[in-house]
Amino acid sequence: MPLDAARVFHRHFRPPRRSKISAMKKHLPPLAALGLGAACAALLWWLWAGDRDSVRQLQAARIAHEHQLAALAALARRPIPPAAAADPVTKALLATLERVLTRRDTRAKEAVLAFKDDATYRRFLARAPKSGLTVLGQLDGLRAVRVRYDKFAALEKDLVDNTADYAAVGANYTMGIPPPPSKEARADVNLVSFGNRALDFLGATGDRTAWGRGTTIAVLDTGIAPDATFGDGRLHYLDLGLGTAAGSGAEDGHGTAVAALAAGAANDAPGVAPAATLLSIRVTDANGTSDIFTVAQAILAATDAGAKVINISLGSYATNATLDAAIGYASAHGAIIVAAAGNDQAAQLTWPAADPRVISVGAVDAAGQLATFSNSGPQLSLAAPGYGVQTAWLGGQRALLDGTSVSAPLVSGTLAALLAQNPALTPQQAAEVLLKSTSDAGAPGDDPDFGNGILNVGSAMNRNNLNYADTAIASHYYDAANQQMNVVVQNRGSLPVAGMTLNIAVNGTVSSHVVPMLAPGETSVVKLPVDPAALKASGTLTFSTELINPLGLNDAVLSNNRKTTRLVAPTK
Repeated sequence: MPLDAARVFHRHFRPPRRSKISAMKKHLPPLAALGLGAACAALLWWLWAGDRDSVRQLQAARIAHEHQLAALAALARRPIPPAAAADPVTKALLATLERVLTRRDTRAKEAVLAFKDDATYRRFLARAPKSGLTVLGQLDGLRAVRVRYDKFAALEKDLVDNTADYAAVGANYTMGIPPPPSKEARADVNLVSFGNRALDFLGATGDRTAWGRGTTIAVLDTGIAPDATFGDGRLHYLDLGLGTAAGSGAEDGHGTAVAALAAGAANDAPGVAPAATLLSIRVTDANGTSDIFTVAQAILAATDAGAKVINISLGSYATNATLDAAIGYASAHGAIIVAAAGNDQAAQLTWPAADPRVISVGAVDAAGQLATFSNSGPQLSLAAPGYGVQTAWLGGQRALLDGTSVSAPLVSGTLAALLAQNPALTPQQAAEVLLKSTSDAGAPGDDPDFGNGILNVGSAMNRNNLNYADTAIASHYYDAANQQMNVVVQNRGSLPVAGMTLNIAVNGTVSSHVVPMLAPGETSVVKLPVDPAALKASGTLTFSTELINPLGLNDAVLSNNRKTTRLVAPTK
């Protein structure tokens, strides 16, 4: 099929605006200083404060979990007086909870409830109809339910009357196309499209026909449409009640595109692991919107169906305890989740990518630059191609897509390839291999823009190949504070390399530098002072670098041994 002439700039799954939950919590006195009614109110805070919208809040909530359990135990041993609901603190917290449940980025008149044990869970299911609460969905393994209420008073009454039963109360946040959060200030860059060359960039070359065989990748998305790139017998479906077929809307090709990048086999829509099995789980409704409960439900279903890799190329800037528990369920049952970081140029990741148990993926262009739109943050695991990448779309078409939604499935496919190559690896071990094999980018080591670095499929798949050599100029980055240009050299092969020379030309003036022996994965930095006066006088300084290998070294990727960067004088 012909390439769709119009690039699809994929911001289709931009998550909701960041939450602004009240800071009342820091004003609450310790439980020991409260009366029973106020203790109930404090407990109520801990119940619904599981709706975290930042990693700091997530960590704080986990630390507070012990306090919550202690409070639950204390309240379970004694009755709650009717006056508790009239307590001023309780009333204020219930009012705040109501505001949270009615935010624009939540399912209207819905809540997600979790219970402390099987008995309390069963009691709730039995009383819910009489309490004015309609159960829309159940996650028995997590003792969690999605409920609808006609009036908040019905939910409020059950919370107050049965406080000791609850483990968590939260909103059912949507995952869709809301306005983005405030953007982080970043310099504009001229991004370079990948076209159909993303796999070459990643080193996913040679015979890949067996990559991914025996491994199932679950794609939690808009549904996957049949396409020649999936061949026969590799694409399977699981219905959560939203159907299995992809729609015909502007965004409904998203799942097909994602699946093709992970496991496509056609030359015009290739994926990293063309022999992997694909499990399509549609999590979006007719409007292209999903929600926290549905995604949690899909994570459990994918795990129970035997998927070892779960790809989630959508997200939200808020989370709740049920999604947190679903991620834990997947981890405990030997599955790993890969999620897109978000396309909002924000200095924070979307959920579930923000969870430390999830492999979070940002986007780079064909020049290895951070894509301007890609979210960043200290939780970022790595980056992968995400600008102008060719893949499948609806109706057998091909399109160029941008976004971290594109980047995530390339990582998912690599994990499947690693698991097929060595079935003794667990998905978590495969992820460790992948993160240790990345191409360094920016400053050496982990950083908020690139995480551990850029996905390098060639290095990961050849980690045990003692004949695999790949030395590279990883990056040029300017340290304005110290007025120096830094050139990073990396050994991306499987054996130590000694005897390398780095030649650097600055506006035509050449210098040579000896690179010390580098172990596999190790980097070395050559620092060049930059004279501000010379930079201002010339307007630009051009840094051209070439890495010369020792005689006899057969470099698998010679193209990354040269790099040129232009440093432009500041305008102020």
